[in-house]
Amino acid sequence: MDKESNKLGLLALTALVISSSVGSGIFGIASDMAEGTSPGAAIAAWIITGTGVLMLCLSLTNIINKRPELSGIFSYATETFGPFGGFVSGWGYWLSAWLGNIAFATIMMSALSYFIPALGDGSNLLSIIAASVILWLMCIVVNKGIESAAVLNTVITVCKLVPLLFFTVAAIIAFKANMFTADFWGTVSGNFSVKEVLSQVNSSMMVLMWVFVGIEGAAMMSDRAKTKSTAGKATVLGLAGLLCIYLLLSLLPYGLMDRAEICKLKQPAMAYLLSHIVGPWGAAFINAAMIISVAGCWLSWTMLPVETTLLMARQNLLPKKFGEVNDKNVPTFSLVFMTILSQIFIFTLLFTDKAYNFAYSLCTAAIFVTWILVCVYQIKLSYEHRREKGEMLQMMAGIAGTAFYAWAIWAAGIGYFLMCMLVYIIGIFLYIKARKENGIEKVFSKKEWIVIMFIIAGAAVSVFMLVTGRIAV
Repeated sequence: MDKESNKLGLLALTALVISSSVGSGIFGIASDMAEGTSPGAAIAAWIITGTGVLMLCLSLTNIINKRPELSGIFSYATETFGPFGGFVSGWGYWLSAWLGNIAFATIMMSALSYFIPALGDGSNLLSIIAASVILWLMCIVVNKGIESAAVLNTVITVCKLVPLLFFTVAAIIAFKANMFTADFWGTVSGNFSVKEVLSQVNSSMMVLMWVFVGIEGAAMMSDRAKTKSTAGKATVLGLAGLLCIYLLLSLLPYGLMDRAEICKLKQPAMAYLLSHIVGPWGAAFINAAMIISVAGCWLSWTMLPVETTLLMARQNLLPKKFGEVNDKNVPTFSLVFMTILSQIFIFTLLFTDKAYNFAYSLCTAAIFVTWILVCVYQIKLSYEHRREKGEMLQMMAGIAGTAFYAWAIWAAGIGYFLMCMLVYIIGIFLYIKARKENGIEKVFSKKEWIVIMFIIAGAAVSVFMLVTGRIAV
């Protein structure tokens, strides 16, 4: 069999885009959306978000077509701003990846609490201990070089999509149009108001961004596609498929329950919505499926940040220690370092009112840095090729994407973004060590010192906001 026959076609790549993005967020999106948005505002939010994410997908596809030799998504920032830019992007991607695991931990414990009530809402002491045990088991499994096999991945994908399909069919049958339209815009007057609807869109931005974390990973698989154009088409089709799934699963609940009732549901909200339609077994079905799904995501996203730090070490952006591998070709130090930080953050969930929301908000805020730097490189790359056909349109995609993610950082809650700066300070010391190891005495330029001052100031402001209660935890 020739190599070409092993290449991925349009259908396989489109499925990859969808499966890599559908994680735990979709199971809890109903209550997360209902808390801040009415049905009309939710539709507006999805249109705005879908357009912004499309700009990122177009940028990624174009970059891969032109610079397929670049290794790691953070290398785009290196090309734009030099090594420190690459570090800032890579550290954000790494930070987002393992913070996503904290979100997985809390929603898994919440799902398990349906069967073991003592686990509460996923953030009490018993659930923290249980999550910690699973966290270190994941570390041991990955350190032994055991990766999820194709069969396991298939099972996990089925566990994701079958319950979603079942819920969608059941919700459509039980859907009540009059309930859906009762408070369509969620405004004081009951009519459309730009100011009030935009305020609702802002409040839902972090939720919407969270469910798209992972979409950039699919574009990185373009070297396995039959053609580069196939990868680009699959990315756009996958995004369209995701939007259909997300729109249905976030909007249908408004026709099943009163918005105030949806907000009060435990996570995963989908389980209790299905229970409302078909009875208690529906909740058991969704919770069991989600536990398996999240376990698979957790394993995958334990490997991803480790691979990121390995690549960064090889590009001299982190100390050589992060690039040392064991006999299974796994960077043990990097894995343990990440697991210890994850453990610290898991314990902080004891002090949060909404552990899952807090964890995914930090995860999403961290990846904003990487996403916006991809769009900035798209602008630079298109400008360099500006005389070529279609490049001005590509540049506009980069500009629109940069503007969207800059706005999203503010709209989603600047406080969470600033909190990520605290972990960036740790990273800066590691970056300095890496540069010194390679004989570079003058580590930072004047412009880079300005960025560092911004990071330190952001970290200080986030501490102040935490102490004064301005960041909701």
